[in-house]
Amino acid sequence: MRVVSLVPSLTEAVAVTLPGVLVGATDWCTHPAGLDVARVGGSKYPDLDRVRALRPDLVLLNVEENRREDADALAAAGVPVRVTYPRTVPAALDELAGLLADLGAPGEPAWLAAARRAWAAPPTLPEVRTAVVPVWRRPWVVLGADTFAGDVLSRLGVANRYADHAERYPRPSLDELRRRRPELVVLPDEPYRFTADDGPEAFPGVPCALVSGRHLTWYGPSLAEAPAVLAAALARAR
Repeated sequence: MRVVSLVPSLTEAVAVTLPGVLVGATDWCTHPAGLDVARVGGSKYPDLDRVRALRPDLVLLNVEENRREDADALAAAGVPVRVTYPRTVPAALDELAGLLADLGAPGEPAWLAAARRAWAAPPTLPEVRTAVVPVWRRPWVVLGADTFAGDVLSRLGVANRYADHAERYPRPSLDELRRRRPELVVLPDEPYRFTADDGPEAFPGVPCALVSGRHLTWYGPSLAEAPAVLAAALARAR
């Protein structure tokens, strides 16, 4: 089996579970450290000629990470593709289990079993806190309805102010974000790299939690430690 992954979290999941199966990944696939496979460009604009040259038995994509036209182009060229789209933690865990089994894993890997245990009873905030969750600025883009990251946060005691929005990734103005009067602003370090000096200043007087984007948005081995890592970051926001 030869697999090319255009999804960073799936790259990590396949690489640590089935060494040798992965033959290609994007330039943004940073985990596991030291991954030595062919690189095929970015997630949004991969070099499809390079992908095809690797003679993959399967290319892994995701609805949010990758473009529909790239999936269609690969399929039209006779390259098998598998498109993932988990929007809840349980769905992600089950989808990972099914994918790894189909790739030849003899059973669920230890990290996936650990992730199931971690999310069975995750740590939560003492009280539910309403929040806005920007994932980009210039323009501002926030988590809306039916997102994986939104489900992650809800299980930790964070109520997204935009969870009932008609769009999955609304683009409100900063004034509108402030008018929502969140009790908390959650700022991940990807896809936009929010930092202590870039993001919190836009929300004076509102506690801001700087969190790991990998633990908030990736579905792979990071899920095992995500509840503890994210809960600690949320608890520090006062």
